[in-house]
Amino acid sequence: MVKHRRLRDALAVLAIAWWFLWLIPPLGSWARRYEFVQTLQFDSFALVAPALFVAGAPWRRLGVQRWPIWSHSTTATAFARGPDPDQPPVATAGINHGRSIAGAGLFLVLAIAWRVPPVVDALVRHGWLTAVEFLTLGVSGVVLFRDLIESPPLTPRASRPYRIGISAVVMWVIWIIAYMNGMSRSSWYHAFIHVSGRGPSLAADQQLSVGSIWIVSAAVFLPIVFWNLVQWLQSEEDPDAELYRLVRRERARGFFGSKN
Repeated sequence: MVKHRRLRDALAVLAIAWWFLWLIPPLGSWARRYEFVQTLQFDSFALVAPALFVAGAPWRRLGVQRWPIWSHSTTATAFARGPDPDQPPVATAGINHGRSIAGAGLFLVLAIAWRVPPVVDALVRHGWLTAVEFLTLGVSGVVLFRDLIESPPLTPRASRPYRIGISAVVMWVIWIIAYMNGMSRSSWYHAFIHVSGRGPSLAADQQLSVGSIWIVSAAVFLPIVFWNLVQWLQSEEDPDAELYRLVRRERARGFFGSKN
């Protein structure tokens, strides 16, 4: 348990460091000069850092689990832990596919908005917009991965099949955006200045940008897809485990009901 806690703490610290590393020079400056670096900045803000942050589960240290909107620990876990003398347990909503889909939809809207040509060109010309990109993609990314990754004491609001589906859809949409840019005869983004003999050419910059977004999104989402698929298949093969889970849930409901 101690090793797991230390590993999660390290992931949370790495996520915060990774976020801010892309806000300051030299990476922050390079993102305004080269398309593929700007794409890596987008990947870091929206995918890599949020996934690491949620996997790091820093909620107790931040006191976030005390907020009702985030209090979605399973009732079984709450029952096993028993009542907290300092804070009464809160009955949680558990599975909520509507909120999970809405969170994924919000993330996709923001991700698409930050990749359209006028917005990327504005990012290159106006550095202060990078902070806005960081905040909007970072928050929406945490909300997205909050429903895809186990992050104690919080639990995803989506069942495993939905986590698989949401992960695949988000990854495919990001791939499609990159594919459309890659198939274009010229880069979508015109604010990047390419000087012959200095740095990558226009075509190389465009292809590196497309390749980076494919690789990073696959590296983030495919492990989530396969992990949830394996866990889902294992649970389906063990009906006793599912029965035990249902019994614990009913006992937990009785426990919360007695407090009302």
